[in-house]
Amino acid sequence: MPRMRAKPASHSASLGLSQAEESLRILVGTEGDSFPLMEINAGETEASEQWDYVLVADRRTQRNPRQACQQRRFLEELRTKGFHYKMMEDREKVFFGVRADSRIFDLYRTLLMEPEGPAARVQPARPAPIPATTRIRIVNFVLNSKTAAGDTLEDLVKDGVFETRFALHKGEDDLKKKWAQWRNMVNKQPIDDIRDYFGEKVALYFAWLGWYTYMLVPAAVAGLVIFLSGFSLFNASQISKEICEADDILLCPRGDHGRKYQRLSDTCVFAKLTHLFDNEGTVLFAIFMALWATVFLEIWKRQRARVVLHWDLYGWDEDQEEMALELINCPDYKLRPHQHSYLRSTAILTLCLLMICLMIGMAHVLVVYRVLAAALFNSALLFQEEQVTTAVVVTGALVHYVAILIMTKVNKRVALKLCDFEKPRTFSERESKFTVKFFTLQFFAHFSSLVYIAFILGRINGHPGKSVRLAGLWRLEECHLSGCMMDLFLQMAIIMGLKQTLSNCMEYLGPWLAHKCRLIRVKLGHASEDPELRDWRRNYLLNPVNTFSLFDEFMEMMIQYGFTTIFVAAFPLAPLLALFSNLVEIRLDAIKMVRLQRRLVPRKAKDIGTWLQVLETIGVLAVIANGMVIAFTSEFIPRMVYKYHYGPCRKGADPAVDCLTGYINHSLSVFHTKDFQDPIRIEGSENVTECRYRDYRNAQDYNLSEQFWVLLAIRLVFLILFEHVALCIKLIAAWFVPDVPQSVKNKVLEDKYRTLREKICSSRKSTDV
Repeated sequence: MPRMRAKPASHSASLGLSQAEESLRILVGTEGDSFPLMEINAGETEASEQWDYVLVADRRTQRNPRQACQQRRFLEELRTKGFHYKMMEDREKVFFGVRADSRIFDLYRTLLMEPEGPAARVQPARPAPIPATTRIRIVNFVLNSKTAAGDTLEDLVKDGVFETRFALHKGEDDLKKKWAQWRNMVNKQPIDDIRDYFGEKVALYFAWLGWYTYMLVPAAVAGLVIFLSGFSLFNASQISKEICEADDILLCPRGDHGRKYQRLSDTCVFAKLTHLFDNEGTVLFAIFMALWATVFLEIWKRQRARVVLHWDLYGWDEDQEEMALELINCPDYKLRPHQHSYLRSTAILTLCLLMICLMIGMAHVLVVYRVLAAALFNSALLFQEEQVTTAVVVTGALVHYVAILIMTKVNKRVALKLCDFEKPRTFSERESKFTVKFFTLQFFAHFSSLVYIAFILGRINGHPGKSVRLAGLWRLEECHLSGCMMDLFLQMAIIMGLKQTLSNCMEYLGPWLAHKCRLIRVKLGHASEDPELRDWRRNYLLNPVNTFSLFDEFMEMMIQYGFTTIFVAAFPLAPLLALFSNLVEIRLDAIKMVRLQRRLVPRKAKDIGTWLQVLETIGVLAVIANGMVIAFTSEFIPRMVYKYHYGPCRKGADPAVDCLTGYINHSLSVFHTKDFQDPIRIEGSENVTECRYRDYRNAQDYNLSEQFWVLLAIRLVFLILFEHVALCIKLIAAWFVPDVPQSVKNKVLEDKYRTLREKICSSRKSTDV
């Protein structure tokens, strides 16, 4: 049988409890305190819903004089601030239920000069009850503020004085039925109910995620159409036909071990597969995605304005909210002014650049891995020679994924240290600065290897007979036989597939298994007969949450949004994968927050904060990256130049001849086998006088040919035109779709007008009197 003690707020006063008592006197202050002795109905005080927050300590701390003294001092300081607490014990833990006095909430109302929630402008005779989200937010703010001794609750937890703290889950059954179930996957989310339970910050996250998922439908359909359109030309493509029929064209050896010539026709299957995502529709799809990203953000801004107006938070000010909480915690609070140090900013910028260099260095490490892996796979005879490149790409993507997992933890710690060094003024300012730093580091960690594959791989290798080698020993890696777009496609597919499947599985199975193990351990132990203590223990056994719980969800979605837009020209199926992933992600997060985790501390907000600027930045980067992919990685520009400048249609179209006839022969350079340094080691070299390779070089001296420079100039012109056209489309779309609907503007205008009219009427009445 667990022990339960209802503790008065003052340890010096002893209070006897009995079931027959109808009222309970709680000492909430002593002489000189601002909160006098109050009498509260015993049923209200003992009711479970009255306690919003719980502190937990190990019972062994009660036998440690130093820790017990720190506990008493912390609780005594809470009492002087107008808080009540109740102490309950079982065999292992000590629980302290915490709640704030109603006068604190009255002070909160007074400081902000407006009722909580979407209430009427006219104050009712009896104030509306304070929402649980506000109560928890105020209690959490005060608990995490510095004490008179200079400690915070986090410091006491690290010191073992308290084990943990959490807000209580209460009244979540409705959300469990309507939202946190897999069968509700396609149902509309109850955003207002989420806001009433988790606060505006969480509700806005799910509102944004739901809108993002909804807007992915047209992008996914467009990407799927582009991909499937390649199937209609699977066997009709002139380029694929020439490759499949090129039995007489031999490709130069690509490896250093077991080298041999390879027929171009052996790459027939990969040539057809490449045409699925590297075709004429790629350019249109990239421009469509640039427009889509702009429309998505602009309409989201309109959605947000409607939601915020509905919640009566349109004119809410975050700085005012934080100052009000500081004054509630300490009436002598001194305002911290905004500060800026150029020296500190320079140091932070330098450290960030060093970390970015480290991220780029990771891409170089991946390059070294791929070179060494190619040599190993060739020498160990693990794969056939034509399979080595595919094996290197796949394993390289897996290594990159593992590196991302490791660097995520490193980047978070570095970003936190940089934020602490910067000394932000408020928590919201700290969160904003942390968001920018952490996302920047994560962006380079995730996309540096993709940038290498898209724009560097295979372009600095030299030519047969004179290859660039790593440390003078190993030959640099080549693109796939069918082109570098295949490498980029495979890298994107593997990383996105792993992130959407493994990450989601671990995100759900990890908390689920941890929660089940804790429940089994408790069932094997003992259960409490007191319902209130049992409820506290139930909340205690849920998985812990922290400041980064919601932040991590946002970051996960930002990285996914980056994959969905930045290299979408190389992977048109990215929006489709993101759509399926988000349908699962919404319910996964809902189940996790409502059923498996302790309650997140509600936070007030009227937008998604710095994440909106992150999304806009990704949209601009997507235009630049997709333009560069089409210009430098895809075969689109070489095909168009050949079609209208070198091919059979340069003097006019001929219906009897395909304009790309002869393109393959034109795009492959000639190398004379006598110029190999060691031609004898090449298998089948006796009767071969020349071989072909992908590049634009002269057959005599192997220097870059005139076609290369013509292509480079046209690529650069296309890149400039594409980016300017796409950015202009984005700007026009942003101008065409207003951020705030006219209905919202008119409603705000009407409210201001009504307020002024009321002031005039009241002024006239007072004048008449």
